[in-house]
Amino acid sequence: MTLRNKILVLLAALAVLAGVATVSVLHAAGRENRKNQAQAGGPHVTPGTVSLTPAPDAPRIVFRNMAWGPHRDELATVPAADAAGPRTASGVKCLRFYAAAGTGICLQAERGTMTDSYRAVLLDARLRERAHYALPGIPTRARVSPSGRWAAWTVFVGGDSYAGTNFSTRTAVLDTRTGRLTSSLEDFTATLDGKEHHAADTNFWGVTFAADDRHFYATMATGGHTYLVRGDLAERTVTSLHTNVECPSLSPDGTRIVYKKRVAGLPADAPWRLYALDLATMRETALAEPRSVDDQAVWQDDHTVAYALAGDYGTDLYTVPADGTGKPRRLLTAGLAPAYLG
Repeated sequence: MTLRNKILVLLAALAVLAGVATVSVLHAAGRENRKNQAQAGGPHVTPGTVSLTPAPDAPRIVFRNMAWGPHRDELATVPAADAAGPRTASGVKCLRFYAAAGTGICLQAERGTMTDSYRAVLLDARLRERAHYALPGIPTRARVSPSGRWAAWTVFVGGDSYAGTNFSTRTAVLDTRTGRLTSSLEDFTATLDGKEHHAADTNFWGVTFAADDRHFYATMATGGHTYLVRGDLAERTVTSLHTNVECPSLSPDGTRIVYKKRVAGLPADAPWRLYALDLATMRETALAEPRSVDDQAVWQDDHTVAYALAGDYGTDLYTVPADGTGKPRRLLTAGLAPAYLG
């Protein structure tokens, strides 16, 4: 082949690659544009004021709105008594969110030209920023203590799924009153099966706070196993309580933990079922949700939990009784990361 022909072949190949790249960009842009257009039959969403102030006489749910349209990813609110009704969107976007006692934590993406960065934003009751903190990875879990005193968040810093084993997490705890940040629970002293534990593969995720503003529960992973640990914020310690527990959520009365448990025989990419653990007896009860749930459940009250499952808009929210009875019920479509206020 002559030099001229080689150059022509190279130019043709570059033209093809440029065409493919252009089509890919246009396709991605078109897909993103469709997400900004409301779909017929989807939830009705309008802009308005969203508050994190608890309202005992009119309980509300605040959550990440996943419905396609101009308010996708914004924090939205609905009455707890009419969760499938019209939504009020705030304009504040979060990937993960939680709130209690007028304090919110919002894990956000900051879109860059080449790469994205992430931050945790502490919100007041009117969704105004009180402080923000850079995150070292992709946001995945967030919680606020019942009093609003403490906030916690977990990010992936390696890998992108709890389903496999090739991942690493970083879990931080923030004192919202003083601004003191513990950037990693790995700084706490850990006790596993009665012995002080030190291992390079130790990871923590899924913090849930007790009402005493001192204790919390979380998942600790090490040696290929996961454990429920009880943490002490004053002593800066964590102590193992039970095995095969991920993403725990403490009941409002402080007596039970609902969590996702790996069950033998299930597919590797969907290995979990929801269980409840009685903290006094350590007795487990399987909940009546037959599907694999990759979420940190939220207690609606002392009897019912809410959680996310895949849906047409990304995720839908469901509820199920926490005692193993009943059956799952869809709470609302196109939602994620709910917080019950009031």
